[in-house]
Amino acid sequence: MRARTVIAALTAAAILMPMGAAQAGTTGTAAPPPDDQFQKVTLNDHPGEPMDLAVLPDSRVLHTTRRGEIWLHDPKTGLNTLAADVDVYQHDEEGLQSIALSPGFGRGSTKDDWVYLYYSPPLDTPVDDPATPDVNEGDAPLTGTPQDFAPFKGLIRLSRYRLTGSTIDLRTEQRILDVPVDRGICCHVGGDIVFDAAGNLYLSTGDDTNPFASDGFTPIDERADRNPAYDAQRSSGNTNDLRGKILRINVRDNGSYTIPKGNLFRPGTAGTRPEIYAMGLRNPFRIELNRESGELYVADYSPDEQQADPLRGPAGHGKWTVVRRAGNYGWPYCSTARLPYVDYDFGTGASGAAFDCAAPVNESPHNTGLRELPPVVQPGVWYSYGTSPEFPALGTGGIGPMAGPAYDFDPSDTRGSAAVGWPKYYDGVPLFYEWTRDYVKAFHRDGRIEGVLPSFAFDNPMDMEFGPDGALYVLEYGDGYFRENPDAQLARIDYIGNTGNHSPIPKATASATNGLAPLTVDFISTGTNDPDGDRLSYAWDFDADGRVDARGAAGSYTFTENGIYQATLRVTDPSGRSAATSVRIVVGNSAPVVELVRPVAGQGFTFGDVVEFEVRVTDDQPVNCANVTVDYVLGHDEHGHPQTTARGCTGSIQTTEPSGHDPETDELTGVFVATYTDPGTGGLPPLTSSDQVVLEPTS
Repeated sequence: MRARTVIAALTAAAILMPMGAAQAGTTGTAAPPPDDQFQKVTLNDHPGEPMDLAVLPDSRVLHTTRRGEIWLHDPKTGLNTLAADVDVYQHDEEGLQSIALSPGFGRGSTKDDWVYLYYSPPLDTPVDDPATPDVNEGDAPLTGTPQDFAPFKGLIRLSRYRLTGSTIDLRTEQRILDVPVDRGICCHVGGDIVFDAAGNLYLSTGDDTNPFASDGFTPIDERADRNPAYDAQRSSGNTNDLRGKILRINVRDNGSYTIPKGNLFRPGTAGTRPEIYAMGLRNPFRIELNRESGELYVADYSPDEQQADPLRGPAGHGKWTVVRRAGNYGWPYCSTARLPYVDYDFGTGASGAAFDCAAPVNESPHNTGLRELPPVVQPGVWYSYGTSPEFPALGTGGIGPMAGPAYDFDPSDTRGSAAVGWPKYYDGVPLFYEWTRDYVKAFHRDGRIEGVLPSFAFDNPMDMEFGPDGALYVLEYGDGYFRENPDAQLARIDYIGNTGNHSPIPKATASATNGLAPLTVDFISTGTNDPDGDRLSYAWDFDADGRVDARGAAGSYTFTENGIYQATLRVTDPSGRSAATSVRIVVGNSAPVVELVRPVAGQGFTFGDVVEFEVRVTDDQPVNCANVTVDYVLGHDEHGHPQTTARGCTGSIQTTEPSGHDPETDELTGVFVATYTDPGTGGLPPLTSSDQVVLEPTS
């Protein structure tokens, strides 16, 4: 273990931002390009529940949904097509998490077409049985014995697949690494994948620990009959566990991997996993790698308590840091190296001493690794719910830190009338985005924290990366919970400052969006405009086969076969700038109509109640109630944590009591989301619809 001998070097190397970081507008610094020199272009405004994106070398874009879909956007046609649909286990936050491209994708003499996914395979994990509406077999017990918890032992898998044309071939899977997790209980199972210049793969993993019975402080419940998922010492604080970590490996041609030099523990060290690069992390949902500098940017989510307590520890803090060397970032013993938690006995309610961040010790009975841990490294940026004394430019509000990319400026991306590449002003500057506060910041090397495009809408930004064209690609989750939200979208943000020439803004409507074959539909482009007043050319692809069917401002098409078609309009100005929009046409099948009959908005509700639900589904096919799912989500500020998933048209859900929260002041809600997928007919793919009810607690 490389521990105390490098503590000073680790601390100095990890901190990019100095104390008292300067604010935007510091005298003598260059001003950022004005917002009106940028344009946001929607690429897909029906992205499902979006999770992660990857931009291909040809500027096509892949993005994932939690339910397992992988969508492909083609900028040449404007089409959004389904590249793959992965079968995934879904309970609380599990599903399809992350997507990334091999670092040599599309380059070199040897074709590299690997796409990496981090996902939850179904396995044989228990799920709710609709035949027992008063019991949810998919929920892991909160207390019991190891035998009671054993059926819920699962994993999240890192695999890679080949992309052929516009399809990810799921038959080509190479399984690389499994991260064991505890299923049937919330939270923090997400991950992200990045590569460095040497081809090493970095995978971030959450602590897989339930935070809702720890009063908003550190979850270290060691009671013998308690579900181990309430103790983050078994995961983040465990040197022999892959959760709550940044893992670093080098994948071989056959899908196996080796361990690069410089990880936290040397291979063969007893009680450790050699894959671990950084440990002591809670929920590092987004990481990014600057391949030019080798810097790894890591953001880590905060616990929920808004006020410090001398008997428990500090208030929640979000963190962002530059990781240049292996290290321990403290969770669950320290919020930062300067903010220790207090040891707490969940059985007696007694507080002990504050943990020693310079020499933390893991004495949990759930620990399978080393007892003495590496010293805690101070992050580069840390902030709580109120105004940060050190970093006031981060503002106030919820805490949802996301590590964004650093721009690699290429002058060729800014030349030509259709160029979209960002300006040199942002070269090498890492971006930081806040999921709950809806903004993007630039973390400059001189200590300035500066708003990026403050007049633009960033509606719960979920992921972003710069493409090969120099534009910023953004995946937005929108306002809502665990479904496709109205404001969700995949977008591209172009820099147009060199030309002042905007992309056109397309609009398309159809005379009918569903019916039986043969179905004749009239399409019009009313509302389409170009901000510069340029003359536009139109290209319609009604049947989504990649070929242009009409070139006027309007057109008509007869659909003769059953299917779901994304009828796409692509408009282009004389400079070559283009944008597209689509209308979904369903032939031979109608989407189901889902209605949550119970509960209803406004009804009395207290956290901890058993809430009865009833779902009404209307469809043109026989309804199978076994395909109805109802998710209960604990809403907190602008985000939510799914607690359980029930199945059936009727049943009940045991809501949770979020300790450490006051529903009167903490903006807590109980969210119920009903979803139904019909079986499809006549060769049609199934159609999904949902309904949502938000309950405000009465006490």
